[in-house]
Amino acid sequence: MTGMASVVSVNVGTPVDEEWAGKLRRTAIRKSPVTGPVRVRELGLDGDQVADTEHHGGTYQAVYAFAREDLGFWTEQLRETVPPGLFGENLTTAGIDVNEAVLGERWRIGTALLQVIEVRIPCNVFKNWLGVRGFDNTVWVKRFTAEGRPGPYLRVLEEGTLRAGDPITVEHRPEHGVTVSTMFRALTTDPALLPELLRVDGLPEKVYAHVRKHVARTSA
Repeated sequence: MTGMASVVSVNVGTPVDEEWAGKLRRTAIRKSPVTGPVRVRELGLDGDQVADTEHHGGTYQAVYAFAREDLGFWTEQLRETVPPGLFGENLTTAGIDVNEAVLGERWRIGTALLQVIEVRIPCNVFKNWLGVRGFDNTVWVKRFTAEGRPGPYLRVLEEGTLRAGDPITVEHRPEHGVTVSTMFRALTTDPALLPELLRVDGLPEKVYAHVRKHVARTSA
């Protein structure tokens, strides 16, 4: 699978003012595909910015990946074509199950080295964006969460350049086996899984704090 994995679209966007974009009224979820090489830096791709810096972005959410296969699933569910970039992802992948990637896994794409490190939690801006684009966004946050296919956020370990068509090479996979899907379910629908995250090194401190709080509460 590793040899077949690739990036099929690289997508970037900058913040714009939108009345539907939550309390901030500003969003960068609208992404457009880029042809040619794109520089990958510590905080993300050149040409891409975050609007809500309180809840998004930073080194642990520098790059967002979503699988073309999962866009295909939602195309069937929503009965409308979901093109690359519509879910706000920077990298649309193919040939790799991004939700079964192990936390801490390292991907070489182009000359950049990226690490699977966090998960996307859906928000109302995401829901509203789908409505603006003409999709049925009824109870969207609940539907997206129930499917457990969030796509990972990637940290940039080595800056470099990538482009659409580049292969994704898994250079390292930790042995703990805790996946993107496990992390997402632990933080959303199945908090009993939260202690599993303590087996993973290098997650954001806010995640460990959340786990410790849960453990203290349930063991009291």
